[in-house]
Amino acid sequence: MNILIFGATGMVGQGVLRECLLDPGVTKVVAIGRSPARDTPMGRLPQAAKLEDLIHGDLFDYAAVADRLTGFDACFFCLGVSSAGMSEPDYTRLTHDLTLAAAGPLARLNPQMVFTYVSGRSTDSTEAGPSMWARVKGRTENALLRLPFKAAYMFRPGAIEPLHGIKPKSRVYRAAYILLMPFMPLVKKLWPESLTTTEQVGKAMIAAVRKLPEKRVLEVADINAL
Repeated sequence: MNILIFGATGMVGQGVLRECLLDPGVTKVVAIGRSPARDTPMGRLPQAAKLEDLIHGDLFDYAAVADRLTGFDACFFCLGVSSAGMSEPDYTRLTHDLTLAAAGPLARLNPQMVFTYVSGRSTDSTEAGPSMWARVKGRTENALLRLPFKAAYMFRPGAIEPLHGIKPKSRVYRAAYILLMPFMPLVKKLWPESLTTTEQVGKAMIAAVRKLPEKRVLEVADINAL
């Protein structure tokens, strides 16, 4: 299995990268982005020999690297930005437009690809609700589900517990996780369907490629079960 990962240097992406590198059924992993995944702790694992970095600065145009985007069985799209303080047009550009700029060419170049998108809990599939970020995420999900991939899966994790030394890139999120970590056992006990881990997300993405579940929009409980 050959896998392409977007956002492999972020918290979720590092978790996904780790599971891909550790999985013996994954032959090659290509991490595409502005900075090398090999510089992260996951990129220094012994299994990282099968990791390739594809450094690409313009995440809205892939014409220059189209010849390197073929032959993939799956794409795990883990890029994302916070909507805090952003206008809807700006958030749309960095969420919907950026994602579709990659997914469109990939669907043409890899018709047998399974595409997995990290969305968010409470995403609005109607695209008409009061929450701006949820509307934009819903619009993005719906557009991806219409593309001619072999299959596309929308992952909607709630809280994600980082494992194996993985840390959020943002200082704000890093501080928040430090404060919340002592409460994780209580959250797991009282609200198990609100929490997953970076390891579970990564393993679930790989399992989706192998099992091709019928359900295409996966909530926390679905992710953990998968």
